[in-house]
Amino acid sequence: MGDEINKIIAQAKTLIRQQKYAECEALVCTAMFQHPHDPVPHNLMGLLLEHRRLHTDAMKHFRAAYALDPTYPPAQWNMECFAGMYKRQTEAYFPCDCSKERNSNTGNREGCSCT
Repeated sequence: MGDEINKIIAQAKTLIRQQKYAECEALVCTAMFQHPHDPVPHNLMGLLLEHRRLHTDAMKHFRAAYALDPTYPPAQWNMECFAGMYKRQTEAYFPCDCSKERNSNTGNREGCSCT
């Protein structure tokens, strides 16, 4: 993943956590325009929509991310995370978020090179 995409992910994650949804939506839409064949913006839009409680729309973006690149771990991880009635794992922003060890109840990020 390039530095530009990693910065976009980090920005989106911060904006979602701060509940600055409109600002995050603008960031992600710009990223979709600039990187139309990259799964990352769709994964981020899915996360944003989940936080806005728009589950059906979020799942469409997770599926779009997966269709663009079935090898991008966060897309499948988030589809599984949000598909059930109860969220059993933490959402994935970066590929390293898709570790079962990292996603235990402790939220341990040991060994993860992502920021």
